[in-house]
Amino acid sequence: MKPANQLIMCSSKGFRQRGAVLFFALIALVVMTLAAVALIRSVDTNTLIAGNLAFKQSATSSGDGGVEAAVIWLTNNAATLDNSNAAAGYYNSVNQLPAMNLVGLTWSDANSQLTGTDAAGNTVRYIIQRMCRHTGGAGSLASPAIIPDESNCLFSDGEKGGSGMGVLDATQAGAGLSGSGSPVYRVTAQVIGPRNTISYIQAFVF
Repeated sequence: MKPANQLIMCSSKGFRQRGAVLFFALIALVVMTLAAVALIRSVDTNTLIAGNLAFKQSATSSGDGGVEAAVIWLTNNAATLDNSNAAAGYYNSVNQLPAMNLVGLTWSDANSQLTGTDAAGNTVRYIIQRMCRHTGGAGSLASPAIIPDESNCLFSDGEKGGSGMGVLDATQAGAGLSGSGSPVYRVTAQVIGPRNTISYIQAFVF
């Protein structure tokens, strides 16, 4: 007896279920990939920030060394400070090189002093500006009347209270100030790091 033909019915329901599982699996894979990329970027950013902070701290330390070198130069050249020496980074008037232009200035051997490159790879230069509006002799607090009106300087005055600083100008020339003082000098140090990061440190010395 010949067996009857059997009809095999294939339901499309199972195919739809397997297709849905594959679809959601692909979505989950995409989400996990995006999360992994975001995590990597976050780690890279944190590492970059930490590295920049480390370079900033290193630059600050190197800049302090530049300020100290400038103070030593002032001490060794005390007899010639009435004259500017651009090659040594010294200016006897703030008007020759305004502070607002120091950041945009192209620092070179012609206008600043190079102290060298330290062990951290930081290259340091400094500029010294005497806090006088005009060039020439700064005079002294012991004889304020000899200071011409056009040569006004910021002086230190150890015998006076307060901040220890005062502006000596034409109106104060006959005020009878006494005691010894010295002009105030502004030292600006530029630090270029191994990654071409640039930092500036400024100090006032007298």
